[in-house]
This record gives sequence, C-alpha cells and structure tokens, in this order.
Amino acid sequence: MTDLENRVFDQMDYLDVQCDVEMHNLLAYMKHLKGQHEEALTNLKEAEDLIQQEYVNHSYVRSLVTWGNYAWLYYHMGRQAEAQAYLDKVENTCKELASPSRYTLACPEMYCQEGWALLKCGGLHYERAKACFEQALKVDHANSESSTGYAITMYRLDNIRKTGHTSLRHLKHAIRLNPENVYLKALLALKLQETGQEAEGEVCIQEALTNMSSHVYVLRYAAKFYRRKGDVNKAIQLLKEALKTTPDSSFLHHQIGLCYKSQIFQNNNATTWRHRGQPRENVEKLTRLVIYHLEYAVKIKPTFVLAYVHLANMYAEAGSHSKAEDIYQKLLGINSCTEEERLTIHFNYGRFQEHHKKSEVDALVHYLKAIKVGKISYIWDKSISSLNKLALKKLRNNKLDLESLSILGYSYKLQGDLDKALQYYEQALGLAAGLENSEGY
Repeated sequence: MTDLENRVFDQMDYLDVQCDVEMHNLLAYMKHLKGQHEEALTNLKEAEDLIQQEYVNHSYVRSLVTWGNYAWLYYHMGRQAEAQAYLDKVENTCKELASPSRYTLACPEMYCQEGWALLKCGGLHYERAKACFEQALKVDHANSESSTGYAITMYRLDNIRKTGHTSLRHLKHAIRLNPENVYLKALLALKLQETGQEAEGEVCIQEALTNMSSHVYVLRYAAKFYRRKGDVNKAIQLLKEALKTTPDSSFLHHQIGLCYKSQIFQNNNATTWRHRGQPRENVEKLTRLVIYHLEYAVKIKPTFVLAYVHLANMYAEAGSHSKAEDIYQKLLGINSCTEEERLTIHFNYGRFQEHHKKSEVDALVHYLKAIKVGKISYIWDKSISSLNKLALKKLRNNKLDLESLSILGYSYKLQGDLDKALQYYEQALGLAAGLENSEGY
C-alpha cells in the first residue's frame, strides 16, 4: 500500500500524462481501505476540481467515476442520504446519455479511466488495462489519451512477456499524436535499443533529457538505456540525480543496484565474481552497494519479485547461501505472482541449486517447474536450455539414467521437436523394459 501511494504521488508530481483525476480517485480508495474517510473525501474533491478545470465540455462524463466513488464512500461512512444523492447523479447522467444501464456508461472516457487505474496497480492487471484502452480506441483510433495509455501498457506487457516488440509501432503512433510527450519518447528509445536501433534510440533519449517535462521519469529510463549500452557510470550519474527528487523510489534503487552489479562483472568474462580481475576490496565494496540498494528496493516495495531475485543471486555470488535460500523460500511462498514472475523464480532457484548448492536433483525439479509454469518466452527458453544441459550431463555420467531420458523426451515435446522427443521416450521405455526383465530374473 505504501509503495503504491508513493508511486501515485510521484506520478502526479513528476509525470505529465493525462490521468491525474484517476490517481486522485485511486488515492481516495486507498485512504478508504485504511479507514481514513475524511482524507478520502478530500482526494475526491481534488479529482472533481481537476475535472472542472481540464474537461469543461465533458465534465459530466468524466465525473461519473468520481460520483460513484463518493456514493461508495458515503455508504461505508453510514451517510445514506449523501450516498443516494450521488447515485442519483450517476443515474440521471446515464439516462441523459441514453445508456441502457442505470449506473454504467460504455464510452472512451470510462474505458480510459479504468485503464489508467489498472495500469497503476501492477503487472497482474496489465491485460485488463490493455482491454480497456482497446475498447476506447475502437471508438476513436486517433484519441491521444487512449493511444498514450495503450502504448504504455503494450510496452510494459512486452517487458513482462519478453517475446516480442509489439509496442514499437504503438509508441510511434502515440508520439505522432503527442509529439511533446517526452515520457513516450524515453520508452520508444528503450524499445529501439532492444530492436538493434540504438543510435536512433539515443537521439530520442537526448531529446527527452533536454526537456524538463517528466524529467524525473526520463532520467530513470535514460539511465536504463545507458546501463544496457554499457555506459554504467553515466547510468549511475543519471539515477543519482533522479534519486535526489524521489529518494524512496524502488525502481531507482533497483536500477542503481543493477548498475553496481554490472561494474563487478564488466571487467572480463570469468564465471564468478571472485575472478573478475578486480582488487578484492573493490569487489567487496561494490557487492555491499548492490545489496544495500536491492535491500532498500524490496523494503520500499515488498512485492518487487525481480528485485528479490536479483538480491538472492547477489547473496549467492557473495557466498551468503543461507540468505539467498531464505529469499527464495519467501518467493516460493508468494501466491500473487504473475506467470512470468513465477517462471523467473523457479528458473533462478534452479540455477542456485545447480551452481551454488551443487544439487542437480533439486535444480532439475525447479527447471521443470519453470517450463510447466510459463509460456514461451526468454526465461522459458533459458529454463529449457538449462534443463537439457543438466539432463545431458547426467546421461554422460550414466547412460542408464531413466529420469534424464524421460526429461529430455518431455523437453523436446514441449519445444515441438517430436522426432527427438520420440527418440528419447523410446530409449527410456526400452531401458525401463530391460530393468523390469532383469528384476524378474
């Protein structure tokens, strides 16, 4: 709750997008959940004032959600007369606009308001947010608000799925409708970088950095751009500048942690941090900085699964296996993960078991769980690859390893290579039959 509140406040203070009304409504709901009803009423009043300022011609449509929230809040405060008064306002407006429903209205403004609220509430809700903006765009494809919301949602879904770059054309379309929106330009820069167009992406980043609009958010994404480019020092400089304004940003602390981790691993291609060709004191200092910032990120945002995984991996690299194990056990007990997060947890825990705990059996278990959880994605591919390598390694050590033969058959079946799957399944069946006959004798 605290993290969500902080992110909502940061967005209202530092991000120039068209959803301040929705953020005030979301804050009101959070205040209601905490029993702070008078503060919630203040948030709704602020939302209403904004509507009157920004949507003069369509204020009655934009006000429907806020009126509905007033009714909800007054009902829970036991103030039935005020609740009914706001219900009446909603009903009368729906009637005037010829809605077939007494209390709901299907229109682009409604879909956008729902989309922005869902988008702010995390990855579990992105698909629903996408559907909302799609509904709005069906009515008006050239609407700048709907296009902006849809492009941002698609960008975030691309990051979760790791399977494509669908958002690229949507970001370009949204920027054509919103040429001054530097936040969209920063996202486009990252997407261009991902698709091998880094030089063009850097032009977008530089344009965005020269504009003070949404500057804190632009700094965040510019830092990510330069970290991925390999200019870690510039990335850290940009993140520290952003941190001055938003010191409690879990995103910033996570990114700074990743930058310091890159500095540990960037000197050469050795397999462990202890052999990176750096002075031990420097490695230990950087390791402490990585752990400090990742610990801070998960303290601010206890649901930050990826930061927890990076923290566990860092503890493992530093030799603190018990701390890494504690984090993984905590992650494995979380029920509210997205599919991609669950896949990431099992894959990384499998690697931890294989490379640090030297338990090939447990590693296989979690690689298998990873590929059963997820759909085809970057992490899914890595899980399949790790599973195959480990099973083949076990087979080289023992050609009669029935389990490894079965696992390879299952793996190739999932990958769609039925010939190889059949080959390994037949070997497994032949071995099993041979074992049964020998036991009979």
